Amino acid sequence: MIPIYSQKNRIKLIVVAVALVIGAATIMYTNVLVSKLSEREQKLVQLYAKGLRYMINAPSDDNIVFIEEEILSSNHTVPVILTDEQENILDYKNINLPDNISESKKNKHLRSEIEKMRAQHAPIVVPWAEGSENYVFYKDSALLSQLRYYPYVQLMVIACFASMAYFAFSYSRKAEQNRVWVGLAKETAHQLGTPLSSLMAWYEYMKASPKFENEAIVAELWKDIRRLEVITERFSNIGSVPLLRDENILQVTQNAINYLQNRISRKVEISVKSSFSPDITAKVNVPLFDWVIENICKNAVDAMEGRGSITLQLVLLGKSSIALDITDTGKGIPKSKVDSVFLPGFTTKKRGWGLGLALAKRIIDNYHQGKLFVKWSEVGKGTTFRIVLNR
Repeated sequence: MIPIYSQKNRIKLIVVAVALVIGAATIMYTNVLVSKLSEREQKLVQLYAKGLRYMINAPSDDNIVFIEEEILSSNHTVPVILTDEQENILDYKNINLPDNISESKKNKHLRSEIEKMRAQHAPIVVPWAEGSENYVFYKDSALLSQLRYYPYVQLMVIACFASMAYFAFSYSRKAEQNRVWVGLAKETAHQLGTPLSSLMAWYEYMKASPKFENEAIVAELWKDIRRLEVITERFSNIGSVPLLRDENILQVTQNAINYLQNRISRKVEISVKSSFSPDITAKVNVPLFDWVIENICKNAVDAMEGRGSITLQLVLLGKSSIALDITDTGKGIPKSKVDSVFLPGFTTKKRGWGLGLALAKRIIDNYHQGKLFVKWSEVGKGTTFRIVLNR
């Protein structure tokens, strides 16, 4: 297996870790900026309150004008509301009110703003004439509020980019696998052509020779030649869109098992069962579908070490689908390996290529628009693979 693909989980973790580090650094830096801006706005409101306090005892009208223009009117961002001791509203700044709002609705809106301000900051007390007090309520400016939520927005953006990077990697991996599959399949079909032609010539010679008349080996040779022709056709179909026909799924499954039964250990019992009438059809390409059954059953025989049973059970899934469950009595698959059995290169055999189940899944998922997955598995008891086909 190509190393970068075998380390897919590690690459996932690296992408997630990098995204988390960037996100954490962004949040920390933004929190520092928010803290500094919040202190600045608090000082601005305190200056506003001091300006009001100074106006009470201002010695001249010039100072009052200076305070009014340079201090009180300089606040264009922080929303503030000035009230008396009974919290009757005396003045307000930087609060957006709807146009043509009535006095009652305006007062209700400002009261609501006061509660929001009280929840954010304690009001600033402004001593007034004759021992009375006024209160300056304020809340964060729109800029500060946006800055508080900015890191979370940035985290979402980082997550989107990380997802895009992961999906781009996955797409690239699948595209490369597709090219490998198609190239390997076409080359295999080409290489099979020469020995197949030679075998055909030998078959014709043996068939015409009196020496081999009535010999069973001639008939078996013809079966194997026909099998090689089917295999060549299978490999030729990889990379192209196969033709799917409505086939009697019970008969197709039984035919595949009949051929396989004579070519595996006699200590393995194979049975085909169906829970529906024998005339039910499914959309399949017979040579490719036979290939899937063979790959799964041969893996099952290896898992049972040539001794046990394989049961193929056909069941209806509603009105649009058919399922074929292939159950063996082999070693089973550990839970940690269930998601890996269909990866190209995954094998538990010392001399295996790890392509059988990967190819079977490709044939079912991509060419038949169905599903192939591990339905059940328990170590020491066996495994059930489920194939879902369209009717």
